Amino acid sequence: MIQTQAVHLPQGITLECRVSGLVGRPVLLFLHGFPEGAFIWDELLLAFSRPENGGYRCVAPYLRGFGPSSSPAEVEAYRAKHLVNDLAALIDAESASGPVECLVAHDWGGAVAWNLANQQPGRMKRLAIINSPHPGAFLRELQHHAGQQAASQYMHFLCRPDAEALLAEDDFRRLFGFFDAPDGTAPAWLTDSVRAQYRALWQHGLTGACNYYRASPLRPPREGDPGARAVTLPDAMLTVTVPTLVLWGMDDPALLPGLLDGLPGWVPQLKLQQVEKASHWIVHEHPERVAMELQRFLLST
Repeated sequence: MIQTQAVHLPQGITLECRVSGLVGRPVLLFLHGFPEGAFIWDELLLAFSRPENGGYRCVAPYLRGFGPSSSPAEVEAYRAKHLVNDLAALIDAESASGPVECLVAHDWGGAVAWNLANQQPGRMKRLAIINSPHPGAFLRELQHHAGQQAASQYMHFLCRPDAEALLAEDDFRRLFGFFDAPDGTAPAWLTDSVRAQYRALWQHGLTGACNYYRASPLRPPREGDPGARAVTLPDAMLTVTVPTLVLWGMDDPALLPGLLDGLPGWVPQLKLQQVEKASHWIVHEHPERVAMELQRFLLST
């Protein structure tokens, strides 16, 4: 059974969470991305809270700026340091006995998770990343790879001051279009009930979600906006020492396979699983494969 729980953090932010499993059990923490919500993890919350799958306490927050969670108006409130602090405080609240068993994260949730794993590795025993680029690889590809620069041009649209208004037009037509296949067809997983979940999420407002892009310098450079070209990241900000699974849908049109190059240099305890015929939305497309790979990773030594 999945319940909702509001977690009030010391910094004045409230994160609405979807939770399953008994309090006091080892915690799995699941982080969604853009333009998603905590509900994308529902199948995994139910699966991993069952005794036969470990009986974990499973927690999936709506990130700051999404859905019913707190959504500060200022762009500055979405800088990485604030998002990392949210996550650290949530772990303190949900895993009082120590680190979470595993932090599982997709897309923007993964960006926050990579940062936390670098800065505060003691908060987690393991890290599982799903189609979310390591910051060092993303910076490199945005600076030097024309293909990734082209694939990331949508970021400039999401930084526009009128982005949220344009995204809301015509019953969120542009947002639903993010899920389409390259030929423009809607995916089979985007059923009427899933559409209703997304519609209800986006009706809370889109400014917080767009502010993630406005607050980040990691975007493709263009005239008048140096973007990633103006960024340098020392190796000390890129190393992740905890055991890490990277699960990657290889048909992701926005995050190209070159982002996987060089990962072992930053992540020495890396397990990389490439999934063919899976896109950026692999959590929706292949929930059984995601659950299987996560279970295998949790049981590995």
